[in-house]
Amino acid sequence: MKKIIFLSLFFFIAIGTANAQPKKPKSIISTGAAMKKFHEKNELDVMKKGELLELYVERIKVLINTLPYIALTTKAGVTMDDVGVPNTPDNLKALDVQAQNTKTFLESTVAFQKTMMPYSDKGNIIASILYYEEMLKALQQLEQQ
Repeated sequence: MKKIIFLSLFFFIAIGTANAQPKKPKSIISTGAAMKKFHEKNELDVMKKGELLELYVERIKVLINTLPYIALTTKAGVTMDDVGVPNTPDNLKALDVQAQNTKTFLESTVAFQKTMMPYSDKGNIIASILYYEEMLKALQQLEQQ
């Protein structure tokens, strides 16, 4: 009987210790918000429209996940602690609500883009991709200042 009590107590302590491990702080900007590559116009000119649309949507995702936070950071993976924002319940809740709102907005935007953008002129898609990439390059320069 003493063994059962001892093992049960040991089990509960082990479970409590495992649950008490510090949780990884949340990133302000989603780690999925990153550019794989910037392109030159001549590279885009030889791509098919479907490939261009994927690049277009990828850039929109990065911008939507980054722009609301540029006063805090432009890098994915940066936490509130990293930029000096207190880890209070209110701040964590605000970050969670914003992340959910961004996710909802992004889902509807991507659905719209995939429905409407195939009707776009290829030249306009290329010009838009290059414009978005210039914005993203400017954001990279902002983080270096």
